[in-house]
Amino acid sequence: MPRAAVVALPVTTGKTAAQENFPVASLLLSAATRAQVMAFYRFARTADDVADDPSLTPETKLARLDALETGLSGQSGCPEVALALRQAVRGDEVLLGHAAQLLQAFRRDALVDHCRDWGDLMTYCRFSAAPVGRFLLELHGEGADAVAPSDALCAALQVLNHLQDCADDLAALHRLYIPRDWLIMAGLTRDCLAEENASPQLRQVLDMALDHVDGLVEMARPLPSRIHDRRLRCQAAITLEVAERLSERLRHGDPLATRVKLSPLDYAKAVVAGILRGVRG
Repeated sequence: MPRAAVVALPVTTGKTAAQENFPVASLLLSAATRAQVMAFYRFARTADDVADDPSLTPETKLARLDALETGLSGQSGCPEVALALRQAVRGDEVLLGHAAQLLQAFRRDALVDHCRDWGDLMTYCRFSAAPVGRFLLELHGEGADAVAPSDALCAALQVLNHLQDCADDLAALHRLYIPRDWLIMAGLTRDCLAEENASPQLRQVLDMALDHVDGLVEMARPLPSRIHDRRLRCQAAITLEVAERLSERLRHGDPLATRVKLSPLDYAKAVVAGILRGVRG
């Protein structure tokens, strides 16, 4: 499923809020804002459950995702989670539009089981990740100059989550988010992700993906300085720190052997560094 990741809100396959790599609704945000972010999160989680349900046919999944989108318009009889999001954002059509954009990625997941190349993966991230960052920026009244670096950060986090979960995505969901053409060039098939350890050829592919992720993180570096809300700015800076540290962990870890993740100390260091950077502006 889409692991939409934002300055404050990620959505990750098959995980509860407590299991996410990144804070779902950071305590750095105001209480009122957290309520709206959580309403968005619950909407995305519901759509995720639909897209990932193995008992549903693609047609049924699409019908249920369509019902969620209809609910964003406030039509009675639609899923309550969609109506609750509309109420939480007071019917703001721009914010609701970002939620509707997310559904495009879930629809793709219901029908397509791989990404052809890096460009295809970035198009997927445009719908699975970027709308979450844009939702937060709009919610806080931020300017258009923050959108591009936010999109880059969201895409970076999305890909990092794909790399962490590449084996599970294949085993549980039969999906391949690593660009298929990279595997083919390395002489590999998707079955290489079912091995107990990454082969040297797969390691090269993973490192290529991390090179691209690091490029996205570089594009995202101006984000904190372009955010006026201090709370959100600190959250963005923390998330940048987390992305950098997770990318480095994946450089040296094998996601087939174990789930590569940050330690509590890694998170603590990211929080301290991010807050300091955010306060400086």
